[in-house]
Amino acid sequence: MKSELERVVDLDRMGPAGTALDIVASDGERAALVRRFGFLGLPAFSARATVDRRPGGQIVVEGRLRGKIVQACILTLDPVTQDLDETFRIVFKQGLAEERDPESGEAVLSAQTDAPEPLTGNLLDVGEIVAEQLSLAADPYPRRAGAKLEDVLPRSRHGGRPSRAEQKRHPFAGLAALRDKPRRGR
Repeated sequence: MKSELERVVDLDRMGPAGTALDIVASDGERAALVRRFGFLGLPAFSARATVDRRPGGQIVVEGRLRGKIVQACILTLDPVTQDLDETFRIVFKQGLAEERDPESGEAVLSAQTDAPEPLTGNLLDVGEIVAEQLSLAADPYPRRAGAKLEDVLPRSRHGGRPSRAEQKRHPFAGLAALRDKPRRGR
């Protein structure tokens, strides 16, 4: 699968000093990232990343993301803007076998926070790494300033808080009423 922000580094052609990438997402790339992550908008997004080779077959990718994300408020669905300025660091190791669960065949994640990620081959898509970091930097529960749960909860028929009877009403009560309604023509 091709990344929306593809920036591939050939590790075999990388010099001993590593390489640096300045990534400024185009309009099309930002639109693709908006679709992928379900944002309302991504008016600005850029990153600076370095890729360095370390002893023992480790590849270190470090960088900084900057930009703006627009998401829907979890309560009101109004647009909420988040300014981004995040750093990241990921360590990969070439030749590291990915451990698999013998029963399910799924990859087993290491509990160590600094454990290197396995890297197969000599190509590293730094753009995909940056896109993944964007998704991690986005607020998982964006909320408009001043928005309260009480503002979006249903009110009782009389105005204030719902009565005990209204609170106890089953969410499928409307369907139960249809089920219990006498049928015509049968």
